[in-house]
This record gives sequence, C-alpha cells and structure tokens, in this order.
Amino acid sequence: MKPKEKALELYNRYEQLGRDFTRGVSMKEFAKQCALTALDEISEHCYQVMKPFWKEVRQEVGKL
Repeated sequence: MKPKEKALELYNRYEQLGRDFTRGVSMKEFAKQCALTALDEISEHCYQVMKPFWKEVRQEVGKL
C-alpha cells in the first residue's frame, strides 16, 4: 500500500468514528474507539516481541 492510500484509509476510519460520535456516541466511547483504531495499526506493524504489550494496552483501553 502506498502512503497516500494508507493516509486515506486511516482518514476514512476516523471520519466514520466522528460520524458515529455526532449520532449520540459518548465522548468516552468515541475516545475508546479512536484508541482501538490506533492500536489496530500499531499491532499490525509492530515487532512480534511487542505484540503482548500492545495486547495488554488494548485490554486496558477496554476497561476504561
């Protein structure tokens, strides 16, 4: 994937979250969904040795 395509993909994912927010999703839920979206990207591209750490971070976000 080219950088421009990835940028557009990320933009579209966050734009959809923003639309959901304006439809009554709480700020807390919006922030959690943004964090989870970022964690998806990080987990997809991080070194294998770091995956357990990011998995724990995801679990902690779920508890917020």
